[in-house]
Amino acid sequence: MMIVTRFAPSPTGYLHVGGLRTALYSYLYARKNKGKFLLRIEDTDLKRNSKEATIAIKEAFKWCGLEHDGEVTYQSERFDIYKQYIKKLLDEGKAYKCYMSKDELDALRAKQEARKERPKYDNRYRNFTGTPPSGIEPVIRIKAPESGEIVIHDGIKGEVKFQVNDILDDFIIARSDGTPTYNFVVVIDDALMGVTHVIRGDDHLSNTPKQIVLYEALGFKMPEFFHVAMINGEDGSKLSKRHGATDVMEYKQMGYLPEALLNFLIRLGWSHGDDEIFSMDDMLKYFDPYAINKSASTYNKSKLEWLNAHYIKTMPFERLAKEMLYFGVDFKAHKKGELLLDILRERSKTLVELKDSANAILNRPTQYEQKAVDKFITPTSLDILENFAKILTLDLDAKAYEVLTNEFLNKNNLKLKDLAQTLRISLVGSSVSPSIFEVLEVLGSNEIKTRIANALNVLKV
Repeated sequence: MMIVTRFAPSPTGYLHVGGLRTALYSYLYARKNKGKFLLRIEDTDLKRNSKEATIAIKEAFKWCGLEHDGEVTYQSERFDIYKQYIKKLLDEGKAYKCYMSKDELDALRAKQEARKERPKYDNRYRNFTGTPPSGIEPVIRIKAPESGEIVIHDGIKGEVKFQVNDILDDFIIARSDGTPTYNFVVVIDDALMGVTHVIRGDDHLSNTPKQIVLYEALGFKMPEFFHVAMINGEDGSKLSKRHGATDVMEYKQMGYLPEALLNFLIRLGWSHGDDEIFSMDDMLKYFDPYAINKSASTYNKSKLEWLNAHYIKTMPFERLAKEMLYFGVDFKAHKKGELLLDILRERSKTLVELKDSANAILNRPTQYEQKAVDKFITPTSLDILENFAKILTLDLDAKAYEVLTNEFLNKNNLKLKDLAQTLRISLVGSSVSPSIFEVLEVLGSNEIKTRIANALNVLKV
């Protein structure tokens, strides 16, 4: 049997990181087994759909490298198919038209609430053979079981039992305007698309008994279900924006690499021993949906930053330089760009931090941090800086600049602390930078002298 999985978001907003995690699980299981991973846009709710959201979902998939098989399926283009199956169920007596008015429904709900019963439809039109009331467009309801239990054999949760009386009534499968409902179209699409394994959030668990009723009524083969526990914030509540970004593409804006985000997400609910770092090849090799944890996982921003820093440190220059173009920094355009990237990547947790550090070195300072100036700049330190500039005649590497600097210091009976911070402020505008000698190598003697001259003009009173 070919494994076929799918990801089926509703295009009502951005792609949530929780959705990306279930998409990743589905993608890995299909790819690992040389199966198919499908993308379906569940856009039957025409009032809430957004073309922009559909584009955002596709962009997020592209950024993360989760390639789906075949064309994207849009439910809004399949209404004729759904109508055929509605008719089939009506013709076979497995569904029926319900003419219950809103007033009838409100009255029923009021009685049930008064008796402290669970609000549910009372099947009053289940076997109706009379004349339909005028002026009411009927909904279509499925004939659900009226007693017994429905058992789900879940790949994560194990056996889950639902008592029919507690959860089911003859639920609606098509609204009065003819549009089909969520549970109905999901079943039709999963069956016709040959989906064998449905991996989704456990907020869908309560829908599953209804879907099982529909699979059985339609005579479709049922997929295996995996209901993944939610991601919680560090305070134990449901993940929201106050815990961290929930929009996948926000992570790109914040300077996270897709490898880091996927690595982070796969560990939210699944593990392989004590391993923390997982390349895509590792994920494909080790991932098993049957090993997904039953309990909710906790979002940990520090872990994400740690993973991102790892990928920044270990990523090949060409790839990282390409990523940095998005943030307006072209390392390849600078003759010492690879050296600069190498000295900065060791101290950067995000690409935004890397951008800021790079710009601090690549761009001549237009102002100087006042706190640093007050602490380190004196008439004497500026005289030392001015004299140091006079010995800069050749472009050197970091080691040679270190030798040259030490010779200058020894000749003038000075120590590195007498020069280093004043020099650093003149070059980058603050007292913080990577090794001063590496900064000297990146800039070269002409640029160093220009920056020193600019600083002297501003700071020498």
